Amino acid sequence: MKPSQPSSDGRLILPRRPLRLLGGAVVALGIAALVALVLWSIVHAAASEAATPQSSLDIPHLLRMTSIQAGLTTVLSLLVGIALAWCLNRLTFPGRNLVVGLFAAAIVTPGLIVAFGLLSVWGRNGWINAALSPFGISIGNPMFGLPGILFAHVILDGAFAARVLLARLDALPAARLKTGQSLALSAWQRFAIIDWPVLRGALPGLAAIIFLLAFTSFPIVLLLGGGPANQTLEVAIYSAVRLDFDLKGAVNLALVQIAACSIVILIASALAPVPTSLGPSGGQSWSDSRRTQALQWLILLICLVAFALPLLSVLADGIGLHAIPVLTRPSFWTATITSLVIGIASAVLCIVFALLLAMARATTASHLARIGLGAPAYAYLAVPAVVLALGFFLAVRNLGIRADAAAPYVVVIANALLSLPFAVATLGPPLEAIARGQGRLVRALGLSGWQQFTLVELPLLGRDLGVALALAFCFSLGDLGVISLFGTQDFTTLPLLMYRALGTYRTNDTAVIAALMLILSLAVFILLPRLFEKLSHAQA
Repeated sequence: MKPSQPSSDGRLILPRRPLRLLGGAVVALGIAALVALVLWSIVHAAASEAATPQSSLDIPHLLRMTSIQAGLTTVLSLLVGIALAWCLNRLTFPGRNLVVGLFAAAIVTPGLIVAFGLLSVWGRNGWINAALSPFGISIGNPMFGLPGILFAHVILDGAFAARVLLARLDALPAARLKTGQSLALSAWQRFAIIDWPVLRGALPGLAAIIFLLAFTSFPIVLLLGGGPANQTLEVAIYSAVRLDFDLKGAVNLALVQIAACSIVILIASALAPVPTSLGPSGGQSWSDSRRTQALQWLILLICLVAFALPLLSVLADGIGLHAIPVLTRPSFWTATITSLVIGIASAVLCIVFALLLAMARATTASHLARIGLGAPAYAYLAVPAVVLALGFFLAVRNLGIRADAAAPYVVVIANALLSLPFAVATLGPPLEAIARGQGRLVRALGLSGWQQFTLVELPLLGRDLGVALALAFCFSLGDLGVISLFGTQDFTTLPLLMYRALGTYRTNDTAVIAALMLILSLAVFILLPRLFEKLSHAQA
């Protein structure tokens, strides 16, 4: 074992781990090469399709519409997130951690399910219209178009923002709160003097993340868009390839999408990173006036109903005797098994990639090396799912490979890349902390790289590894973007089967599939981190 070298700030780093650096470099170069192949395929297709008739797609309108809905989503989600985090931080009640966990689950709830749940509640034949029909009142279908898109996005992104901001408020020093209470600060004074400075630092980075998520949203806009007027770039790419086979238009849209996402990523990279917290919330003791508490309860109740009601409607509509015909169809079980196999394979692949990249980054103190090892992990943010699928589609066509033969491998790889940014963001910080805190012990014991991983890092990762694996599986399970271009009658996942059932107005089938996907997502998200936490405690 070679002696350790001092880092640039004078602290000793871990012993040299050339194999870790090599593994991380291979993964980073492999992802970079894959993304380069996708981009080259798109650019090559744009050049070769230049002689074809001009596409009728209105790209400026699509870019404007995508930016408008993403901008509105960002503003509304931050407002809802701030208000909800404020309420959860102040209120103490039985089941509080359950409510916090419900909002944390927003990150893995498939947008397809939320969109369907909103239609079940607010649609023309939904719960609200059914309750009002005896009185001769109808609200129509307010969930189609821009209002529905914003509502669905704010449910998911507002809950995500609230969980991130709540972690900031929970981390406030107790001494500062005691000082504020001794000064008899009102609710507004505490927010302005104590809370806002803490929240303000997280808002720019959080806004960039939410804008990017909304800008690249696919299933919600596909289901609730209501027509070309509200189409976004991702949906337009899908329509151009799948419905019109307008490759020239799809390629031009993809280039615009990549350019726009890259600009947002460049802006976000200059901002402070936003660590996500999916664990339990500690809560704090602070006494507000009864009037303020009444307002907090009202906001919490509205947010809880808005988020939980669509999910409850999915479960209520999907569980019952009408589910039996769906559950007895071979096509349903084929799609279920395909989804599970793809979800497990892509989750394992994603975790392997994330561990190799994160461990390599934790091994080196070189700023340039850390950037090179970290950048490819965020490839999906610049090349979103539908654009990635289009690039793969063009690449396999150029290589002379049949799309249906390549489809399973493409979907697994694409879904692994889709989850990779979140897996690296989850595993990277604890591995960095272990490298800083346990380096002296590892050196003193003379542990090899494998012993370091099995005896030191793996037991300490625990819940974080379970969270990353659960996120990767759930993202793959609910993905519609990649499979929408590669799916066939013989290769179908649950989201694609659900979308096809919805398109043919088989609402019972849609409800059963949505309920199963929701139960699977929540069960994996809740149970897997706990299982890994117990295993790590047992190992430790």
